[in-house]
Amino acid sequence: MFTPFELGSLRLPHRLAMAPMTRSRSYVDGIPSPLAPLYYGQRASAALIITEGIQPSPAGQGYMNTPGLHTDQQVAGWREVTDAVHAAGGRIFAQIMHAGMVGHPDNTGAVPLAPSAVRPDGLQIFTPSGLQDLPIPRELTTEEVEATVRDFAAAARRAVDAGFDGVELHGANGYLIHQFLSQNVNLRGDRYGGSIAGRIRFAVETAKAVAEEIGPDRVGIRLSPTNGAQGLVEDDAHELYPALVSELAELDLVYLHLIATGGDELNARIRDLWPNALVVNDPEGADPAGTAAKWLEWGADVVSIGRAFLANPDLPLRLRLGAPLNEPDLSLSFGGDHRGYTDYPALGPHPAAEPAAV
Repeated sequence: MFTPFELGSLRLPHRLAMAPMTRSRSYVDGIPSPLAPLYYGQRASAALIITEGIQPSPAGQGYMNTPGLHTDQQVAGWREVTDAVHAAGGRIFAQIMHAGMVGHPDNTGAVPLAPSAVRPDGLQIFTPSGLQDLPIPRELTTEEVEATVRDFAAAARRAVDAGFDGVELHGANGYLIHQFLSQNVNLRGDRYGGSIAGRIRFAVETAKAVAEEIGPDRVGIRLSPTNGAQGLVEDDAHELYPALVSELAELDLVYLHLIATGGDELNARIRDLWPNALVVNDPEGADPAGTAAKWLEWGADVVSIGRAFLANPDLPLRLRLGAPLNEPDLSLSFGGDHRGYTDYPALGPHPAAEPAAV
């Protein structure tokens, strides 16, 4: 857990990464709030910070008050974040996330876009007027799919301009890339739908375009096989994900971030097929130390931790010392001020002031 690891050109001091977590504390124009540099800087002792999801375009926004990477002002805001993390000795990737069908006009001013004009029943989203049903999205035209690939590449270039060490493509948890993989919300008749080869095409083309834009050693991708997020159905996951991972492996991306929801057989198959660094996240892992030890022994190179990093800015030090952990107040997870964001206590001097503590 505490041995260094070479992730592309980055030397990670240990194997505990901070998982991406939506916090909904940005300004309405997608600029990170003034608290964001402190929040991320506090957690710079993570082996790698992976940010909350950042939309690559206005059309990519789903939730309220999420940040973007499609304007110069947003780049300037993120530069303050990356400067704070680097000043504290940390490393940080931007997670680029297009929400696809998971959106609402009250949040964005437009009907959400998706692979097809369908959505699973019962899905709701928070809006300024409260919880509402998701609308039926508009199907992207073939030309708009191609333009969205370019949006991801442009956002990756802006991420590098903002000082990020790399980007992670969010292909998990029911958002746009994952929607293209699914059987029940991708009903397209063009080359981006139908067969497994068609449904993985958007993910592969996006990863290729981003890798060509900023270099594959700066690009990771996150996948969550069969987790059913946002009501997605993947009955052919045992064929689809090996096909996808095999094609992604040809791109030489620096890491695959696997949410370990696919079961033992599929997880092992993905590990066998993936030649580069594997980051594993276990959404059922309540004990950070035990979870990390389990997956590192299994064959992961790095383990990403979510809630424990939310409440413990100095989590690696606490785990190394066997110290007690703060419990997160999940009622303060989304939106709001500093409470539940930057006010969780560290053991001693602020980790951002002592990056060599771990």
